[in-house]
Amino acid sequence: MNGVLISALKKSSGKTTISLGVAAALRARGLKVQSFKKGPDYIDPMWLGLAGGEPCRNLDFHTMPAADIAAFYRDYSAGADVSLVEGNKGLFDGVDLMGSDSNAALAKLLGVPVVLVIDTRGMTRGIAPVVQGYTNFYPGVRIEGVILNQVGGLRHESKLRAALKHYTDVPVIGAVGHHPKMEIGERHLGLVPANEADEATAIIEQTRIVVEDSVDIDDLGVIACMADEPTEACVARLVPPKPDLRIAVARDSAFGFYYPDDLEAMQHAGAEIVPFDTLRDTQLPPCDGIFIGGGFPETQAAALAANTLLRADIHQALSKGLPTYAECGGLMYLSKSLSWKGERFKMVGAIPGDSVMHRTPVGRGYVRLEATDLSPWPMGDGQNGDVAAHEFHYASLENLPANSDFAFRVRRGYGIDGHHDGLIVGNTVATFSHHRNICGNDWVGRFLGFVRQVRAERRLA
Repeated sequence: MNGVLISALKKSSGKTTISLGVAAALRARGLKVQSFKKGPDYIDPMWLGLAGGEPCRNLDFHTMPAADIAAFYRDYSAGADVSLVEGNKGLFDGVDLMGSDSNAALAKLLGVPVVLVIDTRGMTRGIAPVVQGYTNFYPGVRIEGVILNQVGGLRHESKLRAALKHYTDVPVIGAVGHHPKMEIGERHLGLVPANEADEATAIIEQTRIVVEDSVDIDDLGVIACMADEPTEACVARLVPPKPDLRIAVARDSAFGFYYPDDLEAMQHAGAEIVPFDTLRDTQLPPCDGIFIGGGFPETQAAALAANTLLRADIHQALSKGLPTYAECGGLMYLSKSLSWKGERFKMVGAIPGDSVMHRTPVGRGYVRLEATDLSPWPMGDGQNGDVAAHEFHYASLENLPANSDFAFRVRRGYGIDGHHDGLIVGNTVATFSHHRNICGNDWVGRFLGFVRQVRAERRLA
């Protein structure tokens, strides 16, 4: 099982751009590339999945025990020619002081070697002690190659290579200069999502060309072959059953933050995923329930507001009790209004509150939630009600009624009001937290069970 983890000294070193180019280059050679992203990110996986040709999967110590991460990696790596894991932040960064949730810990857990991307601006001989320190800092982590990024020319590159060759045993497998055409635009939550960037394919192609010219892909392939063999057999993929439910899922430029394995879990639980476009469709597709994930509704607010027919149709469906789950951007869309940059736009109005965008994050990072007994699809037997999730929102939900019901109490994080998350309005649950269907938080099974219950009650009525 060939695999490699691409990391960096720190965030904003260019590892995502390099990873995109590597994935696209490997794919161009006819290889099946399975990409992974450390952490709860949505945006980088969109780009990685587009570059590699297969949906990118998240590996997150916060929501997944180590054993599950390893099994998940083995499962989705099965059948791939090479697995490419992109780290987050720096190689040794994480919440835990001892590094148990770091990229280094992930590389060690998966048995994959590391290729380190280094932003070399302002560096020459000083790169050597940095790489020396990194190779010796975390026992069991194998840094097998370095890619020099933002190199200032041939003279700069030669000095960097000479220093590393003289003082370390880590080979340089590439040197990439500054290429504006490789840059992906950024906004308040990071990179612009691939589902919004019209030029995404062109950017990836340009990145592939640059990386192929600047990085020895053969050397990287040799490093990937240094990965350890899995110690356990991979989990067999099950064929989804014939669906008995239809779940409408918003998929467009406003809403694109979904874990692919969550949507697959819906299919394996008997749901047909029916996509709809909140910007262009004038009515919901026939469905038994709705799932609206996160995204950037604020950047599409004018178009969302202009689609009055769909907003009215969704409002009517929810007022009649259609089971609905909305996360972050979905919550904002279902509120009465969305205010951003001095403008106020009408939204669906199914939630009795107003969404307001701020200049700085309202909630950002990992969250811990405690389930209440008010949710229409509560935690099941054997689940202790402790939920690990994450949030990253610049929006607040204001003007809520004082007697609002919530599905969760916030133990760590912010949620909706600093104390609660999971607003309950009829058969709708809306959160600022992003949940993942894994490790004791079977939200997909609970939600679909509730959808079936509501449908059965309607048929009996």
